[in-house]
Amino acid sequence: MSRSLAIALVLCSWLCCTGRARGDVGIVLNESLDTSVARITGSGHSAVYLSRICPASPVKLRLCGPHEQGSVMSNYTTLGEDKPFEWNIVPLSVFVYGVPDPQSRPLFTSWKIKNALEENYREKVLSDYCTGHSCQTSGKAEWREMVSASSERTLYILIVSTTIEQDRALIEKFNDAPNVNHFNGATRNCADFTRNLIDTYFPHAAHRDVMNDFGMTSPKAVARSFARYAHARPETQYYVLHFAQLPGTIKRSTECRDGTEQLYRSKKLLVPMAFFAWHELPVAVGSYMLTGRFNPEHEFESHATIRQGELGHEIEVAKDDDDSGDAQLSDLEAAMRQERVRVVGSEKEWDSYREQFDSIVAQAVDDHILASRDSLGRTAKDLGENGRPYLDERGKLWLEVQRDGKTTHVGLSPENLLALGSDRAVAYKLMLAHVAETLKSPARQRETMPEFIEAWNLMQQARPDESDKPSLAMGR
Repeated sequence: MSRSLAIALVLCSWLCCTGRARGDVGIVLNESLDTSVARITGSGHSAVYLSRICPASPVKLRLCGPHEQGSVMSNYTTLGEDKPFEWNIVPLSVFVYGVPDPQSRPLFTSWKIKNALEENYREKVLSDYCTGHSCQTSGKAEWREMVSASSERTLYILIVSTTIEQDRALIEKFNDAPNVNHFNGATRNCADFTRNLIDTYFPHAAHRDVMNDFGMTSPKAVARSFARYAHARPETQYYVLHFAQLPGTIKRSTECRDGTEQLYRSKKLLVPMAFFAWHELPVAVGSYMLTGRFNPEHEFESHATIRQGELGHEIEVAKDDDDSGDAQLSDLEAAMRQERVRVVGSEKEWDSYREQFDSIVAQAVDDHILASRDSLGRTAKDLGENGRPYLDERGKLWLEVQRDGKTTHVGLSPENLLALGSDRAVAYKLMLAHVAETLKSPARQRETMPEFIEAWNLMQQARPDESDKPSLAMGR
């Protein structure tokens, strides 16, 4: 697959950035950060994607114009802004990557980089809503969670189609209603917000799971119920987007869980539960095994495109139709595998890239570009700790680094990694580290195949020529 095709798939398949008649609404399922209360609950976070609705401001909605990418609406315990808003809305690419244009997305991330993207968004968009000292400086102000979410966690978006009338009705409802925070972890949490918004489009399409979440609403339960609703209605043109956590130095996120799943899978909860409430434990485990199981990665792999979901439905129909022959069923199954591989990749493809990459790294060591394969991990750590990220006058992300006693700069996105002024040696090492992390990651934490192919091609283009090698050897 060529680089241009990979980029086209990234832009059009993920962000739906081309003008079209179809509108979408989707449940955003964010993995758990394993911090604070999440260390106990493992619940993650829930938000809503809207392809045809865009921000008129962070707290008002409007229909998107041509070629706009849609947006994400979310609420938190406290957004930390000057007024206690219940929700904010941001463009999809800002939510996922922290930048308006997905081609400006970071290829590498750290807390310094995420903070630079947050501050840029605050200055350019939130300036009228975030004037207080706490809003501007506190790491607990949760408007920050809506900027470059993929820097700190993997996320999935479960999507169905909408009509323009439904989108207009949602805009009217939320623009007319008070945007005042009444967050409550038990009855008005982020998953409740998502459930209520989705029910504006499709009543009872998303709902809580009283048994598995002990009376509360969890992000995973809402996503699971919405997926089941979509499975039963092929006309919704259901599909799932997947955005892996960006390679870098930020701790990897963990799979989100509902209540009984956390009891079943978490040793720190299972052991005390078995000791103090052993008679309730079989009920909780049984409830999870029978009704609570849901794997968003499998959901993505089965519905990575609209066509893949349609083929899955056609296969089920063909199996139930006595007039359908084996050849027809075989053709449908082959088409479905091909559609899946186009986005997800096959294990054979991933293994082939791993084998090629081993040779590339070995050559880089022989050429004294790398001290050893292990030094790839140190490259990412050094860039994260010692580099100074900044955005230029055009809003493009760069990293200032000290190399060979001199200050140098490297572009951090696909569009400026190889731009004039970007240090080719640092760019090559950065892409080697990027590809290395992707190839060693489990499926849920690695890029889609179009994304990876673009990164692979960037890595190959960044490889220095003979004239660069002496300086590379000095600076390794």
